[in-house]
This record gives sequence, C-alpha cells and structure tokens, in this order.
Amino acid sequence: MSNLIVPASGPVTRRSFFSTSTKFAAGAAALSTLPVERFVHGASPGDTIKIALVGMGGRGSGAADQALSTGESVKLVAVADVHKDRMDGSLAQLGSKHKNKVQVKDENKFMGFDAYKKAIAQADLVILATPPGFRPMQFEEAVRQGKHVFMEKPVCVDVAGYKKVIAAAAEAKKKNLKVGVGLQRHHQLGYLETMKRLHDGELGEIQAMRAYWNGNTPWVKTRASLEQQYGRKLTELEYQMRNWYYFVWVCGDHICEQHIHNLDVINWVKRGHPVKARGNGGCETRKGPDYGEIFDHHVVEFTYEDGSVCFSQCRHQLGCWNDVSEHAIGTKGVCNISGHTIRGEKSWRFRDDAKKAKNPYQQEHDDLFAAIRNDTPYNEAEYGANSSMTSVLGRMATYSGKEITWDKALESNLDTMVKGIDQVPWEQAIRLTPPSVPGSDGMYKLAVPGKTTFG
Repeated sequence: MSNLIVPASGPVTRRSFFSTSTKFAAGAAALSTLPVERFVHGASPGDTIKIALVGMGGRGSGAADQALSTGESVKLVAVADVHKDRMDGSLAQLGSKHKNKVQVKDENKFMGFDAYKKAIAQADLVILATPPGFRPMQFEEAVRQGKHVFMEKPVCVDVAGYKKVIAAAAEAKKKNLKVGVGLQRHHQLGYLETMKRLHDGELGEIQAMRAYWNGNTPWVKTRASLEQQYGRKLTELEYQMRNWYYFVWVCGDHICEQHIHNLDVINWVKRGHPVKARGNGGCETRKGPDYGEIFDHHVVEFTYEDGSVCFSQCRHQLGCWNDVSEHAIGTKGVCNISGHTIRGEKSWRFRDDAKKAKNPYQQEHDDLFAAIRNDTPYNEAEYGANSSMTSVLGRMATYSGKEITWDKALESNLDTMVKGIDQVPWEQAIRLTPPSVPGSDGMYKLAVPGKTTFG
C-alpha cells in the first residue's frame, strides 16, 4: 500500500482505502496536494490489514509475531532485510506459528539497503526493526508513502535522525497515520497505574530520580566467526552490519539501544525531556577488536526544566552488581517505579492481576491495531524521538566529558549515517566506508572525554 490518489468523484471509506490503496503508488509531491481529510486510515473489523516487516532479526520477528497475534484479519505480505539467512529463518519461524497469516510471495521478499521502500509499498502497516541507525530514513519513507508504522526503539541515534523523526511524526499526524514505538512500558499495567499516582501528586513534588541499566554484554559476533560463516573476507561495512551493536552509526551505543527504556520512564515521570546533561564514561573491561567503538559504562546526570535531576547509570561489565530499574524521590515519599510501589504518606503496591495485565509487548500491538481499526488518534513517535534524543544527549555528554544543553546538542546537527547507503546497489553499498574503521592493530578508536567534541 502506498499513498493513495483519490478520484475527485468519490470519498474514501475505511474498506475502500484498504482494498484500493494496495494497487496504487504516488510520490510525496502528489500526496502533499491532497487535503488531510481525504486520508481515512481506519479499518473495519472485517478488513485485512497487510503488514510488511523490515528487519528480520530477533526483535523484528518478535514484533511480527505480536502483530500477527492481534486478530484474525491481519497478514504478513512483504519482508525486507540485507541478510538472506535471517530472512529465511524469520519466515520459517513465523510461518510455523501463523500458517494462514504469513502470505509472502517470492516477489515480495526484498533484499538490500533500499529494500525497505519496496516492502513498505506492499502493505498497510510496516514494522521497522532494523538496527536503529536506519530508523529515521525508513520512518520518513513510510510516512511519505502514507503507511501506519510500528517502529522499534530507539528511533534515532544522532541529532540529524532525531530531526527527521520529529518532522515525520508531525507529517504522520497530518495524514492521520497511527504510529507505535517499542517502548512497551507505556503499555504495561503496573507502570500505567504507578505513573497515574505520580502524576496525581501522591509522591508530592518529585525532586530527584535515578535510572539504571547495569548488566552484561548482550551479544557479540566476531569477525573470525562471521568470515567462517560466509566463507570469505567481509568488507568493513558488512562486518559492522553483522556486529552492529558495537558501532555508533548503527547502534548509538548501549546508552541508546538499551538504557533508553529507563530514560524514557523518567521523561514520562517529568512529562518532558531534560534540558542538559553531564557525565562520564569509558571502556574499562570490554576491550578487543570485535567490541568496536562503544563504551562499556556511562554515568550521566540529566537536569530537567524544573531543576530536578535524574542520576543515570548503564554498564556492561562482568562480575559487578546488576540492576535495571527506575526510582523517584518526592516530598511525600519514594517510589520504586519499576517495582510499582510507593512508600510514604500514601504507601501503595501494585497488585498484578493476571486477568488484566497482558504481556506489554503484545499489548502495545493490540493498542496500535485497535487505533487503526477504530480510527482513533495514535502517535507515539514524538515521545519516542525525545526519549531517543535523551539517550543521544547522554552519549554526547559522556563522550565529550562536557556539560551539554539540549539546545546546544540540536545545534550540532550530529549525523553518523553512512551517506547514500540506500541509494546504490548492494554490491556498491557494502564497499562504502563507515564512520569508524580499525587501525593497523585491528582496534577502533574510542571517544576521549575532554578531547572528543561531540559523539
């Protein structure tokens, strides 16, 4: 499904939008000439919502599974990736669980860095789950084509990407597109009830917060093992795409890829983003050529507009104390946000009712698809972008060792994406030079606080 050019003689109904729009494609220029009210993006209960999956790793396959579990009238019709083995494995997994809902013809299996454009064109809703550096360009394209979107977090890894997502989010609202973001705590009953109490003032004036994602390294793919798998030497860009977690242009560092969940909760508490950040970080224990250029720890103080501070930590170091949580301290007590408890003048604990509390990963898809079918406003892109940019701001502060304001960060227009990567054929794209390359010793240069300008 692409942008639909509507004949002047007839309005678009919910049913006709889904049945007709898959037959036509229109450019952004043609789309912009139509009044917003000509786009009706709901779907009646009996309509089939066609899904495209862009990015077929573990999280993408999981998101597609959840999307296909939202109801009977959904089907997967197109997929895109840059790795055939990942595509084949994902389709086999999804097909075994959702036999009648996975209907991807061979001609709708798209490979390459530009494959997302082709897959998006076939569907009503697209799931964007590639490594996050690609998210801004893919979201921008989905909105240009007039598609509903579910995109994984983070939605950007740099300032230029943030600006793209914010602009596309505004355009999505104009077009009445529904946008979900994979920050599932917003759909988790315990968090929802806790946040309501905080916003209702049960903790009093919130003066300080803390957010942790202290754990272990999630995964690493060594160059040697990958080249054994491929049976040949890889180009530098191919290698970084397979081992993407350790390179800023595709991952953003683990403060962006992982710790965003906790920082997003703090932004939710404050109903806004921080105005400045300062901190420190480095790489103390996780060293080697296959660990790329990212830090293994970040410690950041985020200051919000009201002067309150969030003390943030994220760490990937073995043998240390681990904690993934968010807390708030107010004038009337303290709150373990992730534990859904308040101690103070109005002590409270969330009682999990299994009949009410659905898996939040499933709930976020149920909520998105309900908004599409009922044609209700639904756009999580702006807060997803602000929380992603909060993570980027933290990285900029730790890489540089400077105190950086939100406004100053946006002035930098930091852009880490490999230029033109989706504009040339695969064979040319994999020979493009990524922003960071190894030295003669095979090691990548890390940011040096006090010397690195922005990161």
